[in-house]
Amino acid sequence: MKICFATNNLKKIEEVKSALGPEFTIVSLSEIGCHEELPETGDTLEHNAFQKARHVFDHYGVDCFADDTGLEVDALDGAPGVYSGRFAGEPRSDERNIDLLLSKLKGQQNRNARFKTVIALIQSGKESSFAGIAEGEILHERTGKGGFGYDPIFRPNGFGKTFAELSLEEKNEISHRGKAVKELVRFLK
Repeated sequence: MKICFATNNLKKIEEVKSALGPEFTIVSLSEIGCHEELPETGDTLEHNAFQKARHVFDHYGVDCFADDTGLEVDALDGAPGVYSGRFAGEPRSDERNIDLLLSKLKGQQNRNARFKTVIALIQSGKESSFAGIAEGEILHERTGKGGFGYDPIFRPNGFGKTFAELSLEEKNEISHRGKAVKELVRFLK
């Protein structure tokens, strides 16, 4: 089955291709000729995911799915949440986002957090959504070189490593996106 993943984030595409397996051919936005920035103006993860998927389906006529992910930190009343990717403003930068988050958590004892992913699928015009959550904590400093986004400072519950220290296979088993992708795969199969 061939389907477009409405993202330009190559690390996300790699994660999802690994989780979906060989029976699915994932094409990127650039492979369908989409080079514009996708709309992402919603106030919820689900709204943003569907906004991106609908844009691709309406303008390019291909079955697709899009995701939106947010990091919710208890000590910050759920922030950065839906604004995780642009937490430190423009231009978007993982490093600046992490720096800002760590500065806002300085001196905080409660470092509990969770990643949430919502995947919006549009297949032959029919819409479905899938979600995944990974509970954990925010560390005081970066650890690990893998992953992307907040991965170097997020340690999932029950693990002695951050997402940035886990292999792609390990991360896909327990991550928010991995869980949402499993629901997507179950639905597609």
